[in-house]
This record gives sequence, structure tokens and C-alpha cells, in this order.
Amino acid sequence: MLSILAAGGLLFAFEHATIAGKMVLLLLAIGSIFSWSIMITKLRVIQYAKKQNARFRTAFRQDRQPLRLFEKNARFPGSPNFNVYRAGCQELTFQLLGSAEVDETFRARLEIADKISPAQMHAVNAAMERAVGETALGLESQMILLATAVSGSPFLGLLGTVWGVMDTFTDVAMAGSPNLTTMAPGVSGALITTVTALCVAIPAMFGYNFLVTSIRGMVVEMDNFAAELASEFEHRYVDHSARVSEFRR
Repeated sequence: MLSILAAGGLLFAFEHATIAGKMVLLLLAIGSIFSWSIMITKLRVIQYAKKQNARFRTAFRQDRQPLRLFEKNARFPGSPNFNVYRAGCQELTFQLLGSAEVDETFRARLEIADKISPAQMHAVNAAMERAVGETALGLESQMILLATAVSGSPFLGLLGTVWGVMDTFTDVAMAGSPNLTTMAPGVSGALITTVTALCVAIPAMFGYNFLVTSIRGMVVEMDNFAAELASEFEHRYVDHSARVSEFRR
């Protein structure tokens, strides 16, 4: 019963909304479509990324050779950690072998290659940091539209309400009969924009907060993995005696 009354009230308010109020409602409807599409798309991307990250971590830790997956040309599309891994392996291979190409002689060339210096390892760390930043930007793309829906919708709804109330008082003043029966339809039509704006902003706010928290967690996970991978690289492929000789000089 309450839902029927509420629906009837919204219908009554919409029928008595001004042209400006209906234009605001149209803008809010478009904003709602965009915000929901972004939330659903980003949620799917994050869930898929988490699943791929789990697959990649399992494969990576099965073998203590950090370049094994790179040598096998393994692919984990959608995994942020794999993006960091691929960038680090490409730069490390380039520093070790002079080329990032993987062919049938890759393992043999890797076994006879000299270790790299700490300065060259800095280039590998920089490549992984770039990968973290680029992947984070990709995960955060279109979030500005969701933030705009959260912050802008209430103001747009308030604009429609103030405009509608202003028109209502103008009509009452021109009619010269200030009574509740005259004012109620106009005020009701004005308030529907605020109600609609809140219906747009509230889900967008919860979705934005959830997505931002999830993305930040994935960025921290990428940073931790980059540090873990750098430690593996330094242990196996970096000649630390080069740093000692540099200090002696």
C-alpha cells in the first residue's frame, strides 16, 4: 500500500514538474545510467583481476625460477601483478642479454650471461614502478565520472527544486490566491528533482567508496609484488660485488 502511495506521489509530482524540472530529471536519468554502467563494469574488472592475480601467484610460486613464466610466454590477461611481472622481466632480460626477445636459445643465453650491476637493477625497478603506475591509472579510469555523479547530482537536484519553488511562488503571486491547494502541486513537482538526485547519488557514493577501496588494495598488492620480484631478481641476477668496487673507488 505504501509503495502504491509512494509511486502515486512520484507520478503526481512528475506531472506537476515544470519544463526546467523535467530537463533536470532527464539529466539525472542520464547520470544514473552512466554511474550504474561504470559501477557494474568496474566491479567485473576488479573481480576478474583478483581471479587472474590468484592464478598468476599460484603459477609464479610453483617455480622458484623468477623468469620461468616469462620464458614460457605465459599469459594472464587482466592480472595487474602479471603486468608488473612482464615489465620487470622484459627490462631484466634486456639488461642481461641486450634483448628482451624470447626464443629457443633464451635459456642457454641466460645461463652464460653475466650478472647485472646494481645500477642496471635500478632500471628494472623503474620499469616495474612504471607498470604499477600505468596499471593503477587503468584501474582508476572513468572513476571521475562516478565521483561527479556523487558530488554533482545533489546540487543538480537542488537547482531543480529551487527553480520549481521559485516558479510556484511566481504563479501564486500572479494568481493572487496564496493557499495550500494552489501551492501544493508546484512544490511537489519541485521536490521530485531532489528525491531523484538522492536516488542517483546514494548508490553512486556506496559504489564509489567500495571501488576506490578495492583499487587501492590492488595497487598495494602490486607494490608488494614488485618488491618481492625485485628481491628475487637481486638474489639471482645482480652482482653485488660491483657496488663494493664502486665504493672502493
